[in-house]
Amino acid sequence: MFELIAKEKNARRGEFITSRGAIQTPVFMNVATQGAIKGALSSDDLKTIGCQVALSNTYHLHIRPGDELIRALGGLHEFMAWEGPILTDSGGFQIFSLSGLRKIDEEGVMFQSHVDGRRVFMSPEDSIRIQRNLGSDIAMAFDECVEIPSPRSYIEASCERTYRWLIRCNNEITKLQESADEKTARQALFGINQGATFGDLRIAHMKRIAELELPGYAIGGLAVGETAQEMYDTIETVEEHMPEDRPRYLMGVGTPQNIVEAVARGIDFFDCVMPARNGRHGRLYTWSGSMNINNEAHKNDSAPIDIECGCPVCGKFSRAYLRHLFKAGEMLAMRLAVLHNLYFYNTLLARIRTAIENGEFQQLRNHINELAFGNEK
Repeated sequence: MFELIAKEKNARRGEFITSRGAIQTPVFMNVATQGAIKGALSSDDLKTIGCQVALSNTYHLHIRPGDELIRALGGLHEFMAWEGPILTDSGGFQIFSLSGLRKIDEEGVMFQSHVDGRRVFMSPEDSIRIQRNLGSDIAMAFDECVEIPSPRSYIEASCERTYRWLIRCNNEITKLQESADEKTARQALFGINQGATFGDLRIAHMKRIAELELPGYAIGGLAVGETAQEMYDTIETVEEHMPEDRPRYLMGVGTPQNIVEAVARGIDFFDCVMPARNGRHGRLYTWSGSMNINNEAHKNDSAPIDIECGCPVCGKFSRAYLRHLFKAGEMLAMRLAVLHNLYFYNTLLARIRTAIENGEFQQLRNHINELAFGNEK
């Protein structure tokens, strides 16, 4: 299902085949948590900006409108009118971020819905069944994401439980595939490596889950409180123990610098809410760095956001117009800004792929690291 096409040191250019088409890697997955990009982008917009994979969330769609309803309406692809691959997160991160509103035990997690306060239980098997109802092409294993820093003793126990949950997820998806229809029969399960910033725990956990020979593997539990260098060190520690013939996914990361640095360390898949969230607040990415469109300097500026950008926004609208929309509180402001930022991210990954093919990734990496994008994750 995964083929390496080219390498430049540890940076990898590959292709991952799903039941709904090939994914060219490295790839940035556009975050459609509830079946839509925050910022009023449609599935047609995703095609326009070069999106390959949409990422939706099991927890949110289970709570509202309900995975059974989505299944009855033809599955998530039909529901959101998206023909390309979809990855569904297991819901673990969202549930564990509820903190005081949930209780973990061996069987799963009891939590309180953020929508209506009702008590809901989710087990590893439940998470897989929900993702099967949604009909995603890639399903993530149900895991526990712990806060950094946390006591080593808790991290150790959490890794053991996450491993046992992965076994249950794998057993459940195997059982369901025996009776699945053709489109969802090849739903791929990705296992998730945990261990916080403890290198030995990360290595031990990665070795164990690699033995399961799953279609893909993710590094989870990062970008939750550690420094950027700690994140890079963790990737380097784990990478050499990840199967080379399977895609590698760094969950929830990050800035353009984070992405090029993770690609340099062997990562293939990325997702992050940052470009859409920053866009909704007027922070825009360009090939000369980031900018705040709300600044007074753009009030009379007739130039596009970025003269090097080929997105629909830069082809039609000026900085002055976009700033006016933000100041006037028009919804179109968020839509245009998010459209531009996601186009930038998808283009960045396309340039990374080309650079690796041509043996020019290090030059691109140096260039991105020189730009003033900020250090937020």
